[in-house]
Order: sequence, then structure tokens, then C-alpha cells
Amino acid sequence: MKIYLGTDHAGYELKEKIKAYLVDLGVAIKDEGAFTYMEDDDYPDFISLVAEGVAGEEGSFGIIMGKTGEGEAMCANRTKGVRAAVYHGGNLEIPKLAREHNNANILSLATGFINDDEAIQAVKIFIETPFSGEERHIRRIKKLDN
Repeated sequence: MKIYLGTDHAGYELKEKIKAYLVDLGVAIKDEGAFTYMEDDDYPDFISLVAEGVAGEEGSFGIIMGKTGEGEAMCANRTKGVRAAVYHGGNLEIPKLAREHNNANILSLATGFINDDEAIQAVKIFIETPFSGEERHIRRIKKLDN
């Protein structure tokens, strides 16, 4: 498994913590930035690289971050083959169901609304949860690709 990471300034600190967590697990990482905190950077510059990487490498995942996670998910979802889901905090069934039902391959974290522990728990659940493979879910996902 390979995990692509990307964020703008709003998620820079959290990205570094998630990267350390994943490295400790022995997961292969591709960090697409940001590599320093720059308040005026633009998330599409980093998120598009994550989306392209995930779309081009079967079985890989992406973890992207931004203040709301919404713009980042919108950016990622413009890439064919990407299914990004947003996690704003609270119920951890969201990242689980995003994998089980939607075969999401990118998790977008809303750094303005979750703490570090919630983020790491969401990442753990996301990467450990398999797609159900149920026919109804496959059928629905295929309609996204049209």
C-alpha cells in the first residue's frame, strides 16, 4: 500500500503528524507538499498531485487536508478514478462507510474542525477498512465514472 499526502498551509502541521504515524506503521508514503508553512500557498497545487498519484496507482490511497476539507475534495474529485470523501469530525462511521460503500480512495480531513487524535483515528479506519464489493455499491460507483 502506498499513501499520497497533500495539503496547503492549513493542514501542514497535521500532515507532518499523520506522516510520522504512517511511517511508524511501515506504510510507503509520497508527500506531495506543502513542505513548509506558507500562508499564501494554494491547495490545488498539492492536492492535484495527490489525486494524479492515486488515480495512476491501483491500490494506493490519498490523505489530503485543508481547513474545511471541501475545496480539497472538490479538487481531487476532478481527477478520473478518484473518489474523495470529507471527514469533518464526530462519527467515525463516515470514513468507514466511505471505504465500505463508496470505495473512496482519498480521505479529505477538515483541519479546522478536528483534532490530531480524531484525524489519526479517521486515517487508521480509512486505510484498514476494505471495500465491501457488494454489487449495489459496484453498480453505483460505475455510474460515477460515466
